[in-house]
Amino acid sequence: MDNVIIDFIDKPELKNPVLIEGLPGIGDVGKIAAKLLIDQLSAKKIISIYSRFLPPQVLVTDEGIIKPMQNEIYYVKTEKDHELMILTGDYQGLTSEGQYDLSYGILKLLKDLNVVKIITLGGYGVRKIPEEPRVLGAATGEKLLSEMKKYGVHFETGHPSSGIVGASGLLLGLARLFNLEGVCLMGETHGFFPDPQGAKTVLKVLSELFDLKLDYTSLEKISPDLEILKARLKELEEVGNEGVPDSAGDLSYFA
Repeated sequence: MDNVIIDFIDKPELKNPVLIEGLPGIGDVGKIAAKLLIDQLSAKKIISIYSRFLPPQVLVTDEGIIKPMQNEIYYVKTEKDHELMILTGDYQGLTSEGQYDLSYGILKLLKDLNVVKIITLGGYGVRKIPEEPRVLGAATGEKLLSEMKKYGVHFETGHPSSGIVGASGLLLGLARLFNLEGVCLMGETHGFFPDPQGAKTVLKVLSELFDLKLDYTSLEKISPDLEILKARLKELEEVGNEGVPDSAGDLSYFA
């Protein structure tokens, strides 16, 4: 089996599409945001991406249908004629080698599809419940950095201090090999459970950037009980736990 297999379901005519990446990570900020975009924009799945670096298992739907592990790309042309491709999935690559192979394979695909910009989405863990989550950013160049500041994205010295781990960082880090530019948008999040509020912050930036009309009420269904969450965070502080809980899984350090 090849390291990365690209399976086209459909090949729409593309001019200057922008890729938005939203894979699992801290607080699942990117994945939650990507799902809302796909659902509300009625984006159509056009590509499945398979890899031996994804978990060696299959998913089973409620109807009993097997679904192989994959990353997926959806496509939509908005009312304002923005062409958006949305990359999402249930997992990222399990190893460092897998992360590089998947990111490189995806970038080769994007270059062939004439993608002009990459926007990766993730969470920025602050180990508390932020009252008014901000969006922190990191860009591939000064021009894009200045542009994103106009939409309220914060670019601060030393943040994120440990860099950006996983697809959200690697896609941008390797993008220069393909003459692509991009920016990572990270919503502040407690990082311990799926965080729809963190996702909402990055979605608001995207809605302004692409003139989207989004309804955020569906995010309330996945909002955690704040009192239970606060109690859990207090417990972790008392025992001096600087890591992440088991429930966050192996992808807890990915943006």
